[in-house]
Amino acid sequence: MTGTERRLQLLDVARALFAEKGFDGTSIEEIAHRADVSKPVVYEHFGGKEGVYAVVVDREMRNLLDAVVAALGTGHPKDLLEQAARALLDYVDNNTDGFRVLVRDSPVASNSGTFSSLLNDIAKQVEHILGMQFSARGYDAKLAPLYSQALVGMVALTGQWWLEARKPKKEDVAAHLVNLAWNGLSHLDHKPKLATK
Repeated sequence: MTGTERRLQLLDVARALFAEKGFDGTSIEEIAHRADVSKPVVYEHFGGKEGVYAVVVDREMRNLLDAVVAALGTGHPKDLLEQAARALLDYVDNNTDGFRVLVRDSPVASNSGTFSSLLNDIAKQVEHILGMQFSARGYDAKLAPLYSQALVGMVALTGQWWLEARKPKKEDVAAHLVNLAWNGLSHLDHKPKLATK
């Protein structure tokens, strides 16, 4: 096995273990054992558990961000919302271990957590699109950051729930997310007020 092949093998083994047991529950010994190598081989490639974890998280964040950003190309805003929801759910479905790593040790409420950082990066992409759409429809474009955080949060938290539930089907989950977001957004008040004080 070449050095590159070994590194990829170690990353795959580590990702599965971090997904299953979390960072604290995973050891270099177990990574080495499952990869059928000695501990020094893991240390040689990554320097330690923190190093391999950082590479796994970085790779998964990049994969998910690339998938969602690619879905936010051009088109009608409803189509973009559908494509982004599908991109996230496709990632959850096809990269279950990677998504578990991202959400397992990174609470969404934490500003410094990796999953939170990723959601903020995605929200910035959505913010740009919403800002243009708000301006075109006579809404205050300064509110685009608030709405982008709400939309991204709704889809991401639903993705976390669906990771375990797996029902209804992925396409139905995406359709319901789009239904809630689109039908709710299509009837926005220009100056919303709470009904109760």
